Amino acid sequence: MPLLPLEPFIHPDDLFSGTMTHYTGPNRWWVLHTRPRSEKALARQILRQNCAFFLPLYRTQWRGRDRVRSSYMPLFPGYLFVWADHSSRQQALQTNLVANCLHVGDETQLRSDLMRMYGLIRSDSLLSPEDRLQPGTRVEIVKGPLQGLEGTVVRRGSQLRFVVAVDFMQRGASVEIESWMFRPL
Repeated sequence: MPLLPLEPFIHPDDLFSGTMTHYTGPNRWWVLHTRPRSEKALARQILRQNCAFFLPLYRTQWRGRDRVRSSYMPLFPGYLFVWADHSSRQQALQTNLVANCLHVGDETQLRSDLMRMYGLIRSDSLLSPEDRLQPGTRVEIVKGPLQGLEGTVVRRGSQLRFVVAVDFMQRGASVEIESWMFRPL
């Protein structure tokens, strides 16, 4: 059991569905660079404001003195993705939890990357953060719980890892897969 239960990491739940009605008006994607270890606190504040956000989390485990402990950690430490208008962004900046607000050049690409990341998280596979992305073969998963996702395959020792990247940040997450699960693009 984790030290703390999983908190809301996406709001609203249909943020990445095709039926989301929030993609109208003056909203746009903002990447908020938080103060150290403030991602979840900022997400709670933004949730109270009823603003759309995505905080990709993964479950990590470690051995304590007496037992195995686990926790939910941000896949991108120090960053929170927000879909908001300028006034909502201003409210987030006034929380004193934001160090910087990054300009997103290609919002369509960022949304696509975040949708794939959300699909990876929803698969309940064991995720690993990827800090420095390496070139690999572009593939589509055709079988298994990740079916339909596109990403890159890299080999780490004897393991094949499926990497989903957020190109804007040059970071991503990976999960172990088998060779029968994908086809090259």
